[in-house]
Amino acid sequence: MKITRRIEFDAGHRIPDHASQCRHLHGHRYALEITLAGEVIEAAGQPYNGMVMDFAEVKAIARRLIVDLWDHAFLVYAGDKLVVDFLASLPGHKTVILDRVPTAENLARIAFERLAPAYRDVYGNHLRLERVRIYETPNCWAECCSSDLSS
Repeated sequence: MKITRRIEFDAGHRIPDHASQCRHLHGHRYALEITLAGEVIEAAGQPYNGMVMDFAEVKAIARRLIVDLWDHAFLVYAGDKLVVDFLASLPGHKTVILDRVPTAENLARIAFERLAPAYRDVYGNHLRLERVRIYETPNCWAECCSSDLSS
């Protein structure tokens, strides 16, 4: 069985080498979709009976490891020295320095890598992270799947 939880957050970024508008500082209303796969739990009398995982727990883990860190932050590539230095000059600015350019593709992969261990077999039902999808706009997204990383 597969389940998916969607969480939205706002963040800024830029793609420094982009040939068009995305090279400028800008922001998005991102949506993070987390798809988990596992067996439906059969545990009469338990609060998670009939579930793969409680959606509230899916959200709590995603908030702790990704959303609370990235929400209303500027996501910047460590190699984008001009912007890293500028953001460092702003007192109290929420900046997240990444080891990769913050494209939707890279953000999906980073999120997958951080989340996968946190969801793994939480309830003893062979639970695993199947897919992370990051929507940069309602019409544009990137996804990282477990099958993408196993090859």
